[in-house]
Amino acid sequence: MVADGYYYALALVGVAALMGWLAGPLWSLPACLLAVFFLWFFRDPERVIPDSPGAIVSPADGKVTDVSSILVNGVRCTRISIFLNVFNVHVNRSPLAGVIRDVRYQKGKYLNAMNPASAELNEQNAVTVEGDNQVVVFKQIAGLLARRIVFDKKVGDRVERGERVGLIKFGSRVDVTLDAAAAMQINVGDHVKGGSSILAYLHGEPRAEVGIEATRQGAL
Repeated sequence: MVADGYYYALALVGVAALMGWLAGPLWSLPACLLAVFFLWFFRDPERVIPDSPGAIVSPADGKVTDVSSILVNGVRCTRISIFLNVFNVHVNRSPLAGVIRDVRYQKGKYLNAMNPASAELNEQNAVTVEGDNQVVVFKQIAGLLARRIVFDKKVGDRVERGERVGLIKFGSRVDVTLDAAAAMQINVGDHVKGGSSILAYLHGEPRAEVGIEATRQGAL
């Protein structure tokens, strides 16, 4: 459980107690239900982290909504977009083991995270991780309901593959940008789990080694 869940739940339990005292037990029910929702929303389950060489794991739970080729400073890269709805686990994890080389926070709008423009216009936190002679960038992008991005690491910190690094509250999006030569292991429409679903292999491992967490639902 992320600590925030306890804070929200305790506050709502206090509201429920007050409403029950002032207006009767039935009036306390909505606050009690919200308290239970927040405890569930901020769940933080353990995950089995793949140990395959070159594996890039999903930084978040959610649905793969886009896999596309983009140019970053004139270099061809692949971008994977993952949409998190309010029912997904919102804890974010590092997609690979390495050192955090850059963290850039950008204020912005709160467009629907399904909107392609949200990748550039929304509030976001872009993290660059260098490891295994590769550089991977993942963005925590606020959505329509999200109003807070949390990142617990700083430049120079060492992170392990699948290590918890932060969260985004109440619906959001995470983008992963990596080498265009990486062997993709997911399709648009797949549902992935943070830390355990393999998005790609940086060294071209065969597609048959896809992580067991992905659920096939679409095509590139």
